[in-house]
Amino acid sequence: MFRVDTRPSRLTVIVGLLELIYHATVHNLRKTHSNALMGLFINMLQTMMLVAVFYVMYSVFGLRGAMIRGDFLLYIMSGIFLYMTQTKTMGAVVGADGPASPMMQHAPMSTFVSILSNALGALYIQILSVLVVVYIYHIAVNHVTIHNLAGVFMMLLLAWFSGIGIGMVFYALKPWFPQFATVGSTIYARANMIASGKMFVANTVPWNIIVLFSWNPLFHIIDQCRGFMFINYNPHYSNWLYPLIVSTVLLVIGFMGESYTRKHASLSWSARR
Repeated sequence: MFRVDTRPSRLTVIVGLLELIYHATVHNLRKTHSNALMGLFINMLQTMMLVAVFYVMYSVFGLRGAMIRGDFLLYIMSGIFLYMTQTKTMGAVVGADGPASPMMQHAPMSTFVSILSNALGALYIQILSVLVVVYIYHIAVNHVTIHNLAGVFMMLLLAWFSGIGIGMVFYALKPWFPQFATVGSTIYARANMIASGKMFVANTVPWNIIVLFSWNPLFHIIDQCRGFMFINYNPHYSNWLYPLIVSTVLLVIGFMGESYTRKHASLSWSARR
């Protein structure tokens, strides 16, 4: 009959939020495939297929001699891994539940939890895929030696962060322009197959070609990653601060747009007339 309302402490709220994000991340991972190992295998297969395609292309066109002195397959994988990380993360963020989703009716679920859990799920799968593929290559083909492992890992995290920033912009636009957001994110991912610069070494390309790619944060991330990975390569036309700043600005813009969208969300948006 009589009840005293108690306000939960800040620590309790934080722990509850982290627990919710954990369960939402596991749910998103399971949603991709009921078998976690099969989901990981599918992602690894996509990565290895891209590596094989680029290896054959370089061999056929005789471009191997123009690459960085060092392990040729490791050079290819450095670009593929970062490209896959950014693309998968962007797709995961764009595909997160929106403010009008039925899941948002269940407290304390929120769009922030949905976005963060999708992004963490993508990062988890990509890190596992990278570790497994590199380990298999290390024990079965050639001994892997990385000049600065911490720097390479930071570039992987930066590629993930840039994927969140770009995905947030499309996510904020999705309730208003669903087809544009879906098609736009797909076009960006496809264009990055070339625009990311993973197919060439930036130091060996003329400046009039570099300016066509220098706008792309992923171009800088891949080039910097190769500088950390290979002792014989020192990137001159890229820096890691540019993608960090651009990704942060896009993330802020995306969250501002998402906040405005959330306040004007309506379940009738998806209704057919």
